Amino acid sequence: MKTQLKHQPAPVPDATTPEADLVRGARDGSEAAVRELIRRLNPRLFRVARGIVASDADAEDVVQDAYLAAFAKLDSFREEASFATWITRIAINSAKMKRRRDRPNKVYDTVAEDNVSDILAFPGQNGEPVEATIGRAQIRALAEKAVADLPPDLRLVFILRETEGLTTAETAKALQINPITVKTRLFRARRRLKAALQEQARGGFEAIFPFDGQRCVHMADRVVAALKDLERL
Repeated sequence: MKTQLKHQPAPVPDATTPEADLVRGARDGSEAAVRELIRRLNPRLFRVARGIVASDADAEDVVQDAYLAAFAKLDSFREEASFATWITRIAINSAKMKRRRDRPNKVYDTVAEDNVSDILAFPGQNGEPVEATIGRAQIRALAEKAVADLPPDLRLVFILRETEGLTTAETAKALQINPITVKTRLFRARRRLKAALQEQARGGFEAIFPFDGQRCVHMADRVVAALKDLERL
């Protein structure tokens, strides 16, 4: 169903706007609401996608496809549900389909590491000592490499639980698996990572596979432009 942008004065969505209000705004054609939803969800969706597909570029494609699919189906979204959980499931399905299309006959036990250095902060940014930045960057590089080397099922559970902070129940719902399976996979992932990293990478997981700054803005621009082309904004 085609919607039109609202032209009357309305509160500008911000970080304090409830998710339900943003979803209603997006359904009514509010570009500002769409952009705020994208800003909030980009980090989670990118990390989830990156845990499944083999490169940053593929993950960005998956995230954009997930947004377009979700915003196209807003009329079918039940407001009592969590939009974040709903679109996370869409992103997971999209990433899995892309992985099957790209390498249908391969076993996916690892994620390519070619792009690990591309997502590290440049030393000395934000006015902090270069040594501190390099130290954190090295830890994050080790953490990203270790997580990327996990089997896909373990990697995805680990990212949802440890990086995104989802509960066992939320992770089980997002992946459509039993909560006990979530606990088992998380235990196995932690055991493998401990063996791979030992003490030197402790504390580095919360920063893996970042998606912020201009990358976040560009994603919003692309999604909004595509929605306008489809006459949904």
